[in-house]
Amino acid sequence: MSADATDEDVAHVVEKVESVGGEAFVSKGVLRTIIGLVGDIESFHHLNLRTLRGVADVHRISDPYKLVSRQHHAERSTVWVGPVGRRVPIGPDTFTFLAGPCAVESAEQTLEAARMAQSAGATILRGGAYKPRTSPYAFQGLGVRGLEILADVREATGMPVVTEVVDARDVPVVAEHADMLQIGTRNMANFGLLQAAGESGKPVLLKRGMTATIEEWLMAAEYIAQRGNLDVVLCERGIRTFEPSTRNTLDISAVPVVQATSHLPVIVDPSHAAGRKDLVVPLSRAAIGVGADGVIVDVHPEPETALCDGPQALLGTELRDLAQAVRLLPEAVGRVGSGERAEGA
Repeated sequence: MSADATDEDVAHVVEKVESVGGEAFVSKGVLRTIIGLVGDIESFHHLNLRTLRGVADVHRISDPYKLVSRQHHAERSTVWVGPVGRRVPIGPDTFTFLAGPCAVESAEQTLEAARMAQSAGATILRGGAYKPRTSPYAFQGLGVRGLEILADVREATGMPVVTEVVDARDVPVVAEHADMLQIGTRNMANFGLLQAAGESGKPVLLKRGMTATIEEWLMAAEYIAQRGNLDVVLCERGIRTFEPSTRNTLDISAVPVVQATSHLPVIVDPSHAAGRKDLVVPLSRAAIGVGADGVIVDVHPEPETALCDGPQALLGTELRDLAQAVRLLPEAVGRVGSGERAEGA
């Protein structure tokens, strides 16, 4: 309440709250009175409390995202990806390495990239069959043919597949071929797509929007969870800032902030954050050190000919350095590699 609020002003607020079934707890200090409300948040919204005489401000204390919040789910969750017998965990006890080509270009390129990723320690294959691009003239992906290639490579390598879905109408066909659906930064606020993914029966990898706050990101996850799917993994992939020296600015602090707020696993995408292969390894080390549940990176057998994001794709020395980091560093922060806990391992 404002400093000049009267007892009548306080009593009026209490009366309004109780009229919709809520409880009001009045705490009076030397200079200011605070009224704590307990009850249905939605019913309080209709009271227009900020317009009442004597009210200085209204602050929400409880999380607006109920299903993904730790307020109602204290223990952090583990999401399992892949078919029974070959599932890979992403969660608080393991560190999971996801890697593969940014875009599926051909069967040969995808299989070679998958072999590279697997030899470096990756246990989940990423690859884009549908590619939402800034330019309509850029490579948009192979579509269903790309999904079929990913499914074939999964059979050849045994690695579960995560791939992006960009349209709610494509969710059934993507879910038919993939083990995990990815929703990219440009679609984080595509609520119809979020709901369709929530109904797919498959785990979902939800990337943070490039201009999204953490609360907006978690509210997007709530859309998926509300449809009965709590198998959601969050991915910090950098946010757009004023700094032009990198493609995006990796918000590494988002990892512990989200883990303190939500029970969902959080991984980091250093490839799309930096847009430069020379930064992928140091950013991956930072992700491990800050407590991320995994990293997802781009690899390509011939980055110079890649149809999508070649400058950030790893090969050779950088990939070997990353392999060493994901093999040695997780143990220092109390993690084991996901391959050691995968079913059948």
